[in-house]
Amino acid sequence: MTDTVHEERLSYDEAVKYLYSLQKFGIKFGLSKTSNLLAAFGDPHKEKNYVHIAGTNGKGSVAAFLASIFQEAGLKVGVYTSPHLLRFTERFRINGREMSRETAANLINELRQVVVPEEPPTFFEATTAMALVYFAREKADLAIMEVGMGGRLDATNIIHPLVSVITNISLEHQDFLGTSIKEIAGEKAGIIKDGVDLLTGARRPQVVEKFRSVCRAKRAPFWRLGEQIRYRVTPSGFHYYGSAWKMNRLRLGLKGRFQARNAALALAVSELLQTKGFPVSREQVRTGLENVDWPGRMQVISTNPEILLDGAHNPGAARALATALQEEYRNRRIIIVIGVMDDKDIREILKWIVPLGDHVIYTRPRYYRAAAPERLMAEGASFKAAGEMVPALFPALDRARSLAHPSDVIVVCGSLFTVGEALPYFDPEKYSPEE
Repeated sequence: MTDTVHEERLSYDEAVKYLYSLQKFGIKFGLSKTSNLLAAFGDPHKEKNYVHIAGTNGKGSVAAFLASIFQEAGLKVGVYTSPHLLRFTERFRINGREMSRETAANLINELRQVVVPEEPPTFFEATTAMALVYFAREKADLAIMEVGMGGRLDATNIIHPLVSVITNISLEHQDFLGTSIKEIAGEKAGIIKDGVDLLTGARRPQVVEKFRSVCRAKRAPFWRLGEQIRYRVTPSGFHYYGSAWKMNRLRLGLKGRFQARNAALALAVSELLQTKGFPVSREQVRTGLENVDWPGRMQVISTNPEILLDGAHNPGAARALATALQEEYRNRRIIIVIGVMDDKDIREILKWIVPLGDHVIYTRPRYYRAAAPERLMAEGASFKAAGEMVPALFPALDRARSLAHPSDVIVVCGSLFTVGEALPYFDPEKYSPEE
């Protein structure tokens, strides 16, 4: 290993730049490089307590609800998610606090010492190894790991969790995961482990049957929203009916009716964890659901006019946002500021969002993958909403505010990169971005 040692120590900025340089190696599926990296650290991920979450949408929200509940129960809870909104260190949190820059720099420098130059890891493999080393060293009682893409060959699949979760399935990343729902479901089902409970919110019969058959083969208990787990939403609150718990009139700290499904999944995981030695009281559950914090997802960041930020970065998320806007802002004038990544299904995203706008401003965040506003406006024109282009995001937000009356709603959406760049515009002190 001495041939691979790097003498110089990188600063935080240099270290993160080094990690991003690994993106040139693209997306390569497989667990061997992550395994090799962790072996060099003494396999710190083994015999630890994990919840593993895959799915097209809702992964981060389920993780946030779950972390909030068990933090209320007095546990030290690690959460690994991607992408970040503002700072690289957001990807690694313990009890809501992101990893310090110093810790990140130290970990990246340590990783560089064990990387074999002939077989460099991808960016995601390196960050996943960082997360697992970090949670082990910090002695997290429970770590919640969000799958990056797919499941079967995702770097996070090196863990052996207490509970596996697949939130839902829709067409995504078809260049990598397959062109049909069945193929994508097969990749997601790759996180199912022998004897480990699987919980899913999937609705499509062919997807549900795929998961059920894999669970049967692996003797993994199968739990599904709509079967053993049920919930409903009424004017008096969110009501949950699980395998053992019956809880009524709960309040959720995240806006949007669609968050009820994510909360129900988090509660079902909590029930399962309770049977595995992680006690939590009903009061801690209530408080955890209410106090959850997950920026950039139906986040109201300003009032008069009300300004709402939501990533809505794929068709499923855009549809959920559209439903929430129709339910909550039916008689309000809506101004939409939208920036989407070029590699997304732009037309399908715009189809759900643009018709709800009384005025639409097409823009782009400062990110190399962002679609040109001209393309967005050309695609959006067929949905018959009044619109204009403002090439940069901050001027687009200025323009939206100049058009808005106090009773209006401004919705900033289309990508987590758009939302992440918008946050410091509204609160530069709280949301200080990284270069």
